[in-house]
Amino acid sequence: MQTLKHYSIIALLLLLCSCNVSPKPIDYGNDGCHFCKMTIVDKVHAAEIVTTKGKVYKFDATECMVNFLDEFDTSQIKLYLSNNYTEPEALIDATKATFLISENIPSPMGAFLSAFENRTDAEKAKSEKGGTLYNWSELQDHLSKN
Repeated sequence: MQTLKHYSIIALLLLLCSCNVSPKPIDYGNDGCHFCKMTIVDKVHAAEIVTTKGKVYKFDATECMVNFLDEFDTSQIKLYLSNNYTEPEALIDATKATFLISENIPSPMGAFLSAFENRTDAEKAKSEKGGTLYNWSELQDHLSKN
């Protein structure tokens, strides 16, 4: 009886561990964009979605992630993540980020879209490069019109 109890506990622990809802590192140069199928190489513009069940979708640009939302049940999404422009490869919470669209900062899909973890960095980049700032909601509205 004790052995059965131990197996039950082990099975429960394995089940809990297999549903890890967290970001996964992007393997630049090898991972493909779930939306456009291009290889993800740009370390400042990539993005990622993590579902409530822990499934990860990777994108070569935030605009691919936003476009993907049109064909996905967003109630199943736990995390929206974008690379932080000022810290390449670092994924940040896209719903709290400030976005800059500036034709002086090219991005993989041509939307000239970059994400910043804080508004101060975004405003600094805007003053140097020009462009328009957006929050997550404004960005989705803007991209849906284009």
